[in-house]
Amino acid sequence: MIAEVASYKNKLFVFFLFIFSIIINQYYGSRGVFPIDSFLHFDNGYRLLNGDSPFSDFWTVSGPAVDYIQAAFFYIFGVNWNSYVLHGSLINALVTIYTFFVLQQFKLKANFCFLYSLLFCILAYPSSGTPFVDHHSAFFSLLAVYSFLLAINNKKKIHWILIPIFSGLAFFSKQVPAAYIILTISLLLLLYSYKKKTFIYINYCLLSSIIFIFLVFIFGKAQKIEFSSFLNQYIFYPQTIGLGRLENFHFTFQGIVAHFKFIYLAILPLFYVHYKKIFNVKSYFKSDEIYTLLILSFLTFFYILHQLLTKNQTFIFFLIPLLTAFSHISLNSFNLKSKKLVYAIMIFLCMFSVIKYHLRFNESRKFHELANVNFKLSVGAEIIDKKLAGLNWITPEFNNDPKEEVNTINEIKNHLERDRRKKMLITNYTFFSTILDENLFSPSWAFTSNGTTYPLPGNKYFKNYKQLMIKIIKKNKILVIYIAGTLEDKHIYNYINQNCFKEKFILKSLRSYEIKDCKDFSS
Repeated sequence: MIAEVASYKNKLFVFFLFIFSIIINQYYGSRGVFPIDSFLHFDNGYRLLNGDSPFSDFWTVSGPAVDYIQAAFFYIFGVNWNSYVLHGSLINALVTIYTFFVLQQFKLKANFCFLYSLLFCILAYPSSGTPFVDHHSAFFSLLAVYSFLLAINNKKKIHWILIPIFSGLAFFSKQVPAAYIILTISLLLLLYSYKKKTFIYINYCLLSSIIFIFLVFIFGKAQKIEFSSFLNQYIFYPQTIGLGRLENFHFTFQGIVAHFKFIYLAILPLFYVHYKKIFNVKSYFKSDEIYTLLILSFLTFFYILHQLLTKNQTFIFFLIPLLTAFSHISLNSFNLKSKKLVYAIMIFLCMFSVIKYHLRFNESRKFHELANVNFKLSVGAEIIDKKLAGLNWITPEFNNDPKEEVNTINEIKNHLERDRRKKMLITNYTFFSTILDENLFSPSWAFTSNGTTYPLPGNKYFKNYKQLMIKIIKKNKILVIYIAGTLEDKHIYNYINQNCFKEKFILKSLRSYEIKDCKDFSS
């Protein structure tokens, strides 16, 4: 009878977590936009659904897995804003429910499993809401870590097999932090196998890795992706960005310590318990417990390192409820006076920090630079197109008058709709292909001024991007290139001679560049 009640309660917990994880992400994912980030996979998902391929049809430095998953969501749920946000919502639900089951496997009481998982889902995907490469990479990496922990905890074969699959999905979402976690798991797997004097666990992972890589290779061939293009765009070019960031990195107490203080406080009891066991438990280094400490320590370190190097808004505060939960688990088996008081303090700090960062990153949408926006001024994006219905439009740039921006977007949309020529559009409003139901052949995954999304002049891979851009224009018989929004003409003239175009001012935020015969296109 007790087992039946427990089972029924667990099902209710899982059902509630699933529904809540989706609802909270759907709500906050539609609360304002930061165009370059919020729409990062909108047109790309549409293009892949209609036959384009990353690396071949547009320059891609990260996110191919996210784009393909989004294409699948568009195929299943329709090409619209709600199915776009649902992508992030279901990832939020998946990682939240997996968190609940992992904590249960480590013998944490169901009520606490539910509490920590609920707090986790509040800070997990809703900080972005819309699909984002850093989130996907971090959460698929976390699922790989969970699989590693479960594999050691219950020795089931399936968890060893899942490690390379989740790791691969993480890496093809974004190279880091996935690469850090893959390296960590690989080293700990070798150590674990050496301690257990068996290679069976390595064999499971190796077989799964070979199958995954083989399927990726076959898929890439089917998509007509050249391996050299993949290497240049996804492996080699991003290293030129990462090395520069590493060289310019500066240590500050505020940046490294104070900013992440609640994460350190959450993991502190875990460190304390394991520190005591090192001296009091003779067989500690032979036990499986040490791998929990090591993997969670490396996970925390590398996620913080990733945040510091990318210099993006912080999104890893979901570690607070997760690490608090494992600190709670570690204290369960530890003899400590006033244990209930310690639990109460831990939970209070956890809940306080979750509320703090929920208000900052979910309510205020700080991750998308919307902290100073009055959301009451937002307008329904269905007035741009019915495919955007459900989105409350307001952006950081037009935070006082979102209707002005919407009117400008509609003017751009109407002009592009009237022009029936084959055209290329360069913009960070990456939804025009989707709402016009027309491929606008953007040459890059996104457009930034600092060279993080495609090579600038002087970069080793500048020529590769130039060749790809010209190839796209010639292959698709593009007659005119448009630049929409605030982007500058250097996004064209840095790569193709200015004499190859007839420039025309169309609207306040729209310029056209009609293509003429010239040397760049005849070679």
